Amino acid sequence: MVTNLDKLGTVAEDSIWIVGAARSGKTARLVEQFCIWSKTVKTEPAARVSARGHSGRWRAGQTAPAILVLAANGDNRLEFADRIAVATQGKYAFHSTTPFGFFEQEVLLFWPLLVESLDLRAQFPRRLQPETELELATRLWRRELDEGILQQTGVSPNRMVRRTLDILQLAAVSGTPREEIKSILEQGFAVSESSNNLWASTGELLDRWREWCLKRGFLTYGIVCELYWRDLLPNATYQQHLASRYQAVIADDVDDYPAISRHLFERMLAYGAAGAFSYNQDGGVRLGLGADTEYLAGLASRCTRVEILEARSGLAPEIGELALSLAVNSEGFYPLGLSLPASVRSLQTTSRAQLLRETAEIIVDAVKSQAVEPQEIAVIAPGMDAIARYSLTEILARDGIAAVSLNDQRPLSTAPEIRALLTLLALVYPGLGRLVDRDAVAEMLVILGSQKQREVVETEDSHPQNFHLKSQIPNPQSIDPVRAGLIADHCFCPELDRPQLLAITAFPRWDRVGHRASEAYEQIVEWIELQRSQQQERLLPSPIALLDRAIQKFLMNDRYLAYDRLAALRELMETAAHYWEIHGRMQRVEPTNGGESETIARFIQLLRQGTVTANPFPVRPQGPAARAVTLANIFQYRSSRRAHKWHFWLDAGSPLWLIGGAATLFGAPLFVRSQLGRPWQTEDETTADQQRLRRILVDLLSRCSLLYLCHSELAVNGQEQTGPLLPLINSSVSCQQSV
Repeated sequence: MVTNLDKLGTVAEDSIWIVGAARSGKTARLVEQFCIWSKTVKTEPAARVSARGHSGRWRAGQTAPAILVLAANGDNRLEFADRIAVATQGKYAFHSTTPFGFFEQEVLLFWPLLVESLDLRAQFPRRLQPETELELATRLWRRELDEGILQQTGVSPNRMVRRTLDILQLAAVSGTPREEIKSILEQGFAVSESSNNLWASTGELLDRWREWCLKRGFLTYGIVCELYWRDLLPNATYQQHLASRYQAVIADDVDDYPAISRHLFERMLAYGAAGAFSYNQDGGVRLGLGADTEYLAGLASRCTRVEILEARSGLAPEIGELALSLAVNSEGFYPLGLSLPASVRSLQTTSRAQLLRETAEIIVDAVKSQAVEPQEIAVIAPGMDAIARYSLTEILARDGIAAVSLNDQRPLSTAPEIRALLTLLALVYPGLGRLVDRDAVAEMLVILGSQKQREVVETEDSHPQNFHLKSQIPNPQSIDPVRAGLIADHCFCPELDRPQLLAITAFPRWDRVGHRASEAYEQIVEWIELQRSQQQERLLPSPIALLDRAIQKFLMNDRYLAYDRLAALRELMETAAHYWEIHGRMQRVEPTNGGESETIARFIQLLRQGTVTANPFPVRPQGPAARAVTLANIFQYRSSRRAHKWHFWLDAGSPLWLIGGAATLFGAPLFVRSQLGRPWQTEDETTADQQRLRRILVDLLSRCSLLYLCHSELAVNGQEQTGPLLPLINSSVSCQQSV
């Protein structure tokens, strides 16, 4: 087995570099290439492959996958894997994952090699979710935060900790040694005595954080990536295993991959594996979040064949160049009276409230007239705020049109069901009285006191054109907000140790509540008392078990919940399971005197302070959610790589179209390979913003055939909107004129 990379050739045979715009057929070409290679690669029996991460899926006589299939994110991976399975009728095994998923799997699989080379404690590692990582790092750096060492003007402590952790992540995915972080930050940002002290402290804190995590067997996104490219990939033993396991690699949308992915691909190609890579020069959705589009483009030189797909879809061939001239090249001149084709329409109002209402009305009219199906419509905004989501969802729901938010990144505590469950935790476990108040109890009673849904069998005579065997008809709430407030005022007894819910008869005029509400309240009280007694007798295994019992009893028992509510509950359970798993590891390594109630209090406070938890494992919506209008911000929509017949660009006149916002991590440009060691100037930022806008326009225009530019003169804060798309809006056809 050859282990010296320098002795191998520089170009792998049969490697393909596929270049094309969005929806030009790149993924279909990769599926075709998989079908060709799957018939020629030699596979090993699964029994001969030692310590495989998913060996449990293979039985005796089966073969281990010899082709590695990569996609940019989890949702794209599911779709890509399904397309390959359909094309091959499931005859050939392959390993499907994402770049980070592969790095994490390899680090876990070959952890003994890292334990030996880095002299680590022999224990199975656990990866921290972002919210747990933030909490533990805050506790570790508490002294620096209190003393103002880790501080920037206008940045909250939590945000400062998150920024510092992101810097470690950016350095890791770019292949930058951790020791160079201090000098890169000093060179990249304006130099002052205070900032120099901050950057020096940042490097020291990250060293301490990494050492603290590895000592306890904790892994983060940044630590995993650093361990992979710096310690595992150069390991001769690992290289032998990598070469023997995979004979081919197929990677879709490598423009969204981190720089260290190129290190992996070059290593595999050097050992003789065949590679097929698709690249979109107008992609780079994750540029600013760790991707290095330009550096990955250099991988083309390692491929023997380059295929350029000329096909263009959507509105891009028709108005792409003109749109770029109007929006990106705003300093130039364009003819007076210039108008875009009828496929680009504008909706202009004075206020944003009016804009949301009229946008929803256009969608309702289009669906009712059968011009378009709900699932063929997408509403995209640079920042899809809660007001827009609620307004559009409510207005569309009045006409029976569902709306679903794409990968909604809102804190869990924004869901009333989650807040009710957190209040329930504080009522069952002792010592949590400070976390319960009258308003929280009233909200909990409303959520948990709702009646079951009635199922009604419909006949063809009642709905001849829309026949359903059964439909869910909600009954009136057993405990409405008014009754819940009355009950909480008279029956909730606050105490620091054991807050109590008294019997309904503690309210002198309990007859005003009504029989149905009284019965529902008594059921809640009895259930809480039962859980309390079981907790005291140690018959309640954990807070996770309590949450599961409450969900089954009050939220899932013959009750219909919308898809987003189910997703929130899944997210809560996955977050809670991870939190207590990490807590258990901490207790074994560093036992503390704090009891279970203290851990529960920290968990409740973590969620209530607005921490955004990790998304649950992706599950595709079914039923009404599958036939819904899509609501998304620009980054979410581009990441999903979906296409819709109709696009509504909300807040088209907003200046946010030119700004990266939350889609760009602090200091991200400094860790792009072409930028390393250079200061980040204002001119660089302006150029980067314009290039991002260009990619956004080309990408989105390739994913629709009819576009509505929805613009209000005034933003939510009352300021006039003068964004880069105004020339495009002014040149489009007014939707009132096009009707």
